[in-house]
Amino acid sequence: MQTFATRLAREAGALLREGSTRPRQIERKGPFDLVTDIDRASEALIVTAIRRQFPDHSILAEEGGGVTHESAWTWVIDPLDGTNNYAHNFPFYCVSLGLLHNNLPYAGVIYDPVRDELFAAERGHGATLNGTPIQVSRAATLTDSLLSTGFPYDFATNSLNNAAEFARVHQYVQGIRRSGSAALDLAYVACGRLEGHWEFWLKPWDSTAAAIILVEAGGMISERDGGDWQPFATSMVATNGGIHGELLGILQER
Repeated sequence: MQTFATRLAREAGALLREGSTRPRQIERKGPFDLVTDIDRASEALIVTAIRRQFPDHSILAEEGGGVTHESAWTWVIDPLDGTNNYAHNFPFYCVSLGLLHNNLPYAGVIYDPVRDELFAAERGHGATLNGTPIQVSRAATLTDSLLSTGFPYDFATNSLNNAAEFARVHQYVQGIRRSGSAALDLAYVACGRLEGHWEFWLKPWDSTAAAIILVEAGGMISERDGGDWQPFATSMVATNGGIHGELLGILQER
């Protein structure tokens, strides 16, 4: 399944790369939540391949092209994570393919077609970047850390929009990046480019693949309150482990 997912992510990534060179058809799912014809084409490619290879597996896909079966296996797909970036030709987006077994992350692949970087992991087998093992950074304090975060599309009307948390955390760290692709941000934590990422209101397709990659690289994930994270959680705090308690403490302040 890992080999299949890797090949499929590269195929979908090639489609994204080719589509970035021509005009895109852009629709709105909300005032600021976009979807392009390339999102849908990438999802169709991925779902068709999974249904052909694993016809009894369930599929959860961001643009609604999934299917449900009585199966312990569920593929969780984001055919284009970073759609708003893609729509504006901002070169930070990816394909994310996660695989759940009994609702727990089992394997994941994240492919960045701009940089030709493929992050992958399978439970118990470590995490890799383009086939080379990766590990989280060894930073032990927030003052030694570079973090990332994200904000919800309904920022203006959502009381839990991350603005207050962003302001608090920013006082303690070297910087905070807001890239527009949670999956790639989390992959960057896994390979040590960032020390942590936190975000509210993520969807399973944003985080399932990244979660197993991060954990297999030695990282730590929880909900904001410190409880166990699961793919349908409404909050996620993901770090290298060394700064986890310190970051949680600041996020939990009122």
